[in-house]
Amino acid sequence: MAVPTFYEFMPYIIDCLGDKNSHSSNDIHEYCANRAGLSDADKTETTSRGIPKYRHRIAWARTYLKKAGLIENPQKGQYILTEAGAAAYEQGAECVTLKYLKKFDSFNEFYGKAKKQEPSDRSGNVPLEEGESISPQEQIENALNELNSDLADELITEIMKMSPYEFERLVVRLLIAMGYGKMEENTEAVTVKSGDEGIDGIVSADKFGFDSIYIQAKQWKTDSVVGSPEIMKFLGALSGQGASKGIFITTARFSKEAVKFAAKQLHSKIVLVNGKMLAKLMIEYDLGVSTVATYSIKRIDSDFFDEYM
Repeated sequence: MAVPTFYEFMPYIIDCLGDKNSHSSNDIHEYCANRAGLSDADKTETTSRGIPKYRHRIAWARTYLKKAGLIENPQKGQYILTEAGAAAYEQGAECVTLKYLKKFDSFNEFYGKAKKQEPSDRSGNVPLEEGESISPQEQIENALNELNSDLADELITEIMKMSPYEFERLVVRLLIAMGYGKMEENTEAVTVKSGDEGIDGIVSADKFGFDSIYIQAKQWKTDSVVGSPEIMKFLGALSGQGASKGIFITTARFSKEAVKFAAKQLHSKIVLVNGKMLAKLMIEYDLGVSTVATYSIKRIDSDFFDEYM
């Protein structure tokens, strides 16, 4: 099943603490996961930052309940119901919705500030309303993904304006930016067109050239498909050079057969990079892009406060 929304976890947390005992974060995670009927696969689903999604949303649910004054944590990692929380539990935890939280001034103050600061997603929805499944931090991450997706499209547009030789040079610069050797060691990385023998470039991963990566760079239409015959030709070119490592980079996409063929090679390692991955790598390694703004998301440093306890 799908991981519940962060506000759907709120009644579960109230129920978990309804015995009036103090419970740890792990207790709450386990209780909520069981109440939601999450499978092992559900629990391994992560946010774009690699955080288990159900734990991430439970953390936001706790934040909302704390802002409303329904729960508190008198000591590190331990949570209990407040008087207001106990009253909500007596009414039935299912009553604890965002509408219910708006009865409390402390929550309305937090809610108003957060709603002004949070960007909307592509559909215009704001994640603080019921019916929206993601937390505010996930919303920020989604907005970043949207910006990067638009940037990737712009990168591919610019790449398609390059000459084939310029594209080959771009691919070499990307590999060097990724840590495969240094520019001074690869000034002749792009091969001469008339004698490339099916190889567009060779990057030396060390100063002495003991470890080299052979490149095939194809600047083809983005909607075209690279099939297994092209990968077979590249494999033959690698064999002709006595090479065991190759990377096939294209602005197009690969067929399933091409991907399977590359994956089953035992004696040669062939990595396939399509247009989408090419743009993603350029963004990641700051090639052809520049940083406009940087934002930091901060959290409480529990270790700092532990020094005073």
